[in-house]
Amino acid sequence: MTDATKKTRNVNPMKILGMIIPSLPSILFRFSGEYLRFRSKANKGGCVFHNELIYQGLDASTAKSLTEVYLEGSNILKYVFSLRGWNNSS
Repeated sequence: MTDATKKTRNVNPMKILGMIIPSLPSILFRFSGEYLRFRSKANKGGCVFHNELIYQGLDASTAKSLTEVYLEGSNILKYVFSLRGWNNSS
């Protein structure tokens, strides 16, 4: 490798961290807003799903359990915890 290539590959992690830290509040604010909108849409979809199950003739307890299974797929935190290997007790 040439000296120029070595210089470009030498990345200072503190410099990268120094660039990321000031932008963290805005990133967290944007992602939290998107997360809340996503959960709101998922819950609305769950209500429609529940009401349709009852309308089609299922009893309320079965419809509720099926709706919980339906909404489980929209739990992003569950996926994050499972990917990271953390135990999510909630």
